[in-house]
Amino acid sequence: MLHPNQIHPKVIRQILLLLIVIGLGFLLYQQMSFMLGAFMGALALYMLMRLPLFYLVYQKKWNVILVAVLMMLLSLVVIVFPLAWVVNVLIDAVKPLLQDTSKLEASVHSIDHYLHDQYNLDILSTDAVKRIPAAIASMGGSMISATLNTLTNLFIMYFILYFMLVKNGEMERWVRGNLPLKHTNTSRLLNEVREVVVSNTVGIPVLGAVQGIVAMIGYYMFGIDKPVLWGVITGIASVIPFVGTMAAWVPLTILTFANGDTNNGYWLIFWGLVVIGGSDNVFRFVLQKYMADIHPLITVFGVIIGLNLFGFLGLIFGPLLISLFIMLVRIYYDEFITPHDEETAEEG
Repeated sequence: MLHPNQIHPKVIRQILLLLIVIGLGFLLYQQMSFMLGAFMGALALYMLMRLPLFYLVYQKKWNVILVAVLMMLLSLVVIVFPLAWVVNVLIDAVKPLLQDTSKLEASVHSIDHYLHDQYNLDILSTDAVKRIPAAIASMGGSMISATLNTLTNLFIMYFILYFMLVKNGEMERWVRGNLPLKHTNTSRLLNEVREVVVSNTVGIPVLGAVQGIVAMIGYYMFGIDKPVLWGVITGIASVIPFVGTMAAWVPLTILTFANGDTNNGYWLIFWGLVVIGGSDNVFRFVLQKYMADIHPLITVFGVIIGLNLFGFLGLIFGPLLISLFIMLVRIYYDEFITPHDEETAEEG
């Protein structure tokens, strides 16, 4: 018989087992954390492919391996190749700057002099301008490193995605069976994940592409050098919280004024504020009719959090984290608060 102050051996074994599991889990996370982005990318693609996969496999009775391979190849054409083109455009633009930084320095000096003469603003110091060549060289090295890292993550992502697609039924049954929630709340949670992931995976690139194309048209009309490059930069800048596309077209407009082209400078201000900014509002409103209606604040703060945690994929999974937090609070209330109130009412 146990002493009143003695811990039961079963409790001790349970604690020891939990410590071992937590320790091993932490060790595995440390060694495999570099694959987190690849896993999330695979999850996002799986969410996009899930409905057509189920239709072809379970209704049309196609071979699941064949469907998985076809969908992966299709995603390469639709997603990866356009991204590769964007990266190639940016690399082609950076190469001349790495070889000769005098043009960039001249442009920065023009902007600096214009702001100083017109508005008495000294934003760029001489030391900052002198550091531009070193910063560009560093950026070039970072781009090469990022490209190699992206290719590695891409391979891992498609490796994970293949097994997600082929083992789709087993994976979803395991997730549903191991979530500590009621069946209705499990469905609510999974539906929320699907809606937010699909909405951001499709919505963010589409909005960026639309704003980039609209911006490129304006840059071409108003005599901007390399309008395609600046259109790509504007599309990428559209994901920056609070600032958005202004991070691209505002410096370009200032440079246009600095070069003495006042007429096109004013047109660029109009185009940036009204046309580029308006296109975001119009197309976002249209997309929300077909996708999850995510509150703008969730998107903005989610992107900030996500970029810090997950890098580029944080654009998708940052808003998902906030949405999941809100959903889990509601589920907690439904799982533990509401049933308790109902039981109390019945007892009364």
